Amino acid sequence: MNVRTETSRLVPRDAADVAAIVAAATGALEPVGGGSKRQIGKPVAADVLDLRALAGIVSYEPAELVLTAQAATPLAALESVLAAHSQRLVFEPPDFGALLGMAEPQTIGGVLAANLAGSRRVTAGAARDHFLGFRAVNGRGESFKAGGKVVKNVTGYDLPKLLAGSWGTLAVLTEVTIRVAPAPELDRTLVVAAGSVGECLALLGAALRSPHDVSAAGVDPQRGSLLRLEGFAASVEARTRALCDELKCEPSDVLEGAASRECWQRLAGGASLAQSPVVWRISVPPTDAPRVLERLEAEQYLVDWGGGLILAAYEAVDAARVRGALTAGHATLLKAPAEARASTPVFQPQPPAVAAAAARLRHAFDPRGILNPGRMD
Repeated sequence: MNVRTETSRLVPRDAADVAAIVAAATGALEPVGGGSKRQIGKPVAADVLDLRALAGIVSYEPAELVLTAQAATPLAALESVLAAHSQRLVFEPPDFGALLGMAEPQTIGGVLAANLAGSRRVTAGAARDHFLGFRAVNGRGESFKAGGKVVKNVTGYDLPKLLAGSWGTLAVLTEVTIRVAPAPELDRTLVVAAGSVGECLALLGAALRSPHDVSAAGVDPQRGSLLRLEGFAASVEARTRALCDELKCEPSDVLEGAASRECWQRLAGGASLAQSPVVWRISVPPTDAPRVLERLEAEQYLVDWGGGLILAAYEAVDAARVRGALTAGHATLLKAPAEARASTPVFQPQPPAVAAAAARLRHAFDPRGILNPGRMD
């Protein structure tokens, strides 16, 4: 093993080095791929396990819609390869770089560890739903794998779903296998001029309940309701007319291609809230969204997932107000100064029974408690 150390930064060359470093560790480790999401969660006092060397596509079978890559492969590089074959990640990971003021690139392992899905989640599902398999190192320094490279692989416990959303607290991902999808011939967004937030949310619900295959629906108060249709061009044209007739609406703007995709990336990534020091990411039943928005009294907000996701911006952290506004769902402190994140439960506090089960699970994977300790507290 030949490992370079840079002021509490451990830099493995490959997965074998990762296992050796974790096995030999005497203190806490913070696994970092690109580092784009280090400002989410409680600050971690740990040596950095720099995974940037674990990059590159291992195998890609376009006809099988399956791709395997090392965990620190930059998302942009992976998406570029997929685009060359007219394919994509259908769960469309959001990029919080502008919101957090982070220039570091996202990696595919980081996206899956955080279980991040963008605006298409309402129809395409979460990142974990497209996570087929992985190789990883647990807190003992043991390499293990789970899942497989075929969509119908069944291995008993669905460990990919377990690691998705664990934020690097259970194991260090070194390689991941994901399902990909064909890209649409036409991506179109209809912008319907703003009415009241209640009217906008009602329009989203009606659009998603319609038979016209609306793939995403959100609200940007500066623009109005946003409705997305994708597929073959002729189909999108026909569905656009039918949807507008059914909803009795006239779009104030129509975005297509790159402009449409950029619109949804900015919405999902909260780019317009970048000047706000505090942003909460709040998941609620869509039918609760009007009442929750009223209680939140946010200084600025965005709505995604047809009303199921709210990004609420404030000048100061007020967990009591935000979490007190919910009767169901959960709220994550997505952006805040380090001091505020250190003193506030960043992720929604779990009921005692769930918290106890999660603690047992962490102990099973990481009995020494060295992987991102406290990050999800």
